[in-house]
Formats: sequence, structure tokens, C-alpha cells
Amino acid sequence: MSSQPVPAPDGPGDSSGWREFLGAWVRNPVRVGAVWPSSRRLSEKLARIAPGHGTPVVVELGPGTGAVTGEVARRLSPHGRHLAVELDPGMADYLQRRHPGVEVINGDARKLGTLLAERGIERVDAVVSGLPWSLFDQAAQEEILGQVVDVVGETGAFATFAYSHTLPMRSARRFRTTLRDTFDEVATTRTVWRNLPPAFCYLCRRPRR
Repeated sequence: MSSQPVPAPDGPGDSSGWREFLGAWVRNPVRVGAVWPSSRRLSEKLARIAPGHGTPVVVELGPGTGAVTGEVARRLSPHGRHLAVELDPGMADYLQRRHPGVEVINGDARKLGTLLAERGIERVDAVVSGLPWSLFDQAAQEEILGQVVDVVGETGAFATFAYSHTLPMRSARRFRTTLRDTFDEVATTRTVWRNLPPAFCYLCRRPRR
């Protein structure tokens, strides 16, 4: 393997970030679900739901090495609160070093409500997810989305992405149906072809109760 840094699509290279990302994939490919962090263009689309004014609370699920984290931090109001829930301890440590202003939580997204309550948070303005939904079974998808619905309430928003090539997969089709059953509004963005692999975003609002 070459010792030269591998440049990110639409952005500069970060050799330590790639090493940590690939290390997490080797440790557990089912949890990571990719071997390449999100591109800047995809990250920007996901970060658009972060409010730029007031005192918002934004939570990331599965932030990895922080490709989306940086975009959220740039967009988020300076008076906002930015938390990131990462299951892999190595990636959580790396993310905290790279983004010291973010409250990194080494924990499971399926316990989101509890993790936030422990930090005095009942409601958030937005949840941004980088989780590999197509690799989860229906029970796990519904469990995590249930946690998201509980914390965003009636006024918050949820954003996540999917790889275009996974759409024919049964789990990916099921996830799209579950999103539409869970939220009153589910919008999709155009495909980001310069992401590796190409991907698009789901932007969701107004949970169905």
C-alpha cells in the first residue's frame, strides 16, 4: 500500500483520517458499511438541516472520522450545541481530537434518548445520520428511527443518506418505506455522483405519531 495520502473526493486528503476509517472497517465492516468517507458535496447536503441561528442542538449518528461533522460545525450557529454519537471507540477518539468543539459520545444510536438525557437534553433541532441503514435488519432500523422521532419531536428534522447502488437491495427498499411511514415529509436530493460510491440524501420532517 502506498504511503502517500489519498485525497478525498471534493476535498483535501487526511491520511490519519483514512487510516482510522479503514481500521474501523476492518474491525467491523458491518457497522461501518463503507471504505471511503463522505465527500464534501454530500456532507454539505446533509449539513443543511443544521440551523445557523439561535441556540440549536444538533446530533450526528455514526459520524465516523468527521467528514459531515466539519460541515455541520461550519454551518451551525456559534451558540449551538453539537453532539456526535459514534459506536467505534477508535473513531470516537479520533473524532474528538479532530473536532474538540464537538461533544463526542462513544455509544449506540439505539440508546440515543438515554445518551442525551444523561447530558440534560430532551429535544434536539436536527439529527444527521451516517449510519449504514441497508446493512441493518428491520428491527434495528425501526428502533433507531424511533429514537430519532422521540428526540426531534414535532419541529425537528432528520437527514441521512443512501448509496444509489443499494436501492435494489431489500433492506434499502424497506428503509425507504419505513422512512415514509415514520415521517410526513420525506424529500430526496439529487444524486452526488462525485461521492464514492454515488449517494443521495433523505431530508425528513414532521414525524407521524
